[in-house]
Amino acid sequence: MSSIWAAFLQEFSDVADLNEATVICIRLSMAAILGALIGYDRERRGKEAGLRTHMMVSIGAALFIMVPMRGGMELADASRVLQGIITGIGFLGAGAILKQDRHASIRGLTTASSIWVAAGIGIAAGMGREITAVMGTLFALFILVVVRRFERHIGTVKDVQPESRDPQQAGHRP
Repeated sequence: MSSIWAAFLQEFSDVADLNEATVICIRLSMAAILGALIGYDRERRGKEAGLRTHMMVSIGAALFIMVPMRGGMELADASRVLQGIITGIGFLGAGAILKQDRHASIRGLTTASSIWVAAGIGIAAGMGREITAVMGTLFALFILVVVRRFERHIGTVKDVQPESRDPQQAGHRP
């Protein structure tokens, strides 16, 4: 029985002390909170990927980089982990983009990009770059909230065919 207990304790010994546990909690909390701030905006606008999705993406990205780095992986080797995260999040974002409404318009680009940014913020938090993560979140929120307001005032120019004098040629029915 003592060997089972020893094996059990060994399996849960990846956190050496209270200091290390505190660092892990701070980094994961930062990732969750910052992901939530971005997700809140998307949730408030009724988007498919909202609060929980952005939090999960941010925490997942933090874990994917934090575990190997805290396990002793060199930064140069961790670049492959980062490449995998970025690629994987790209597929998740593509799922948000592929959803089309009945008019066959492309939708979800901003949500897909916000998922991608949430992953980047999670990576920054997971690597202990909390200020970078906060700054990234502030920039993302500026874009999602403030720039959105400016977008409303920007008119788009569409290629419009000159109107025909004949209503039938112009696609109108008498």
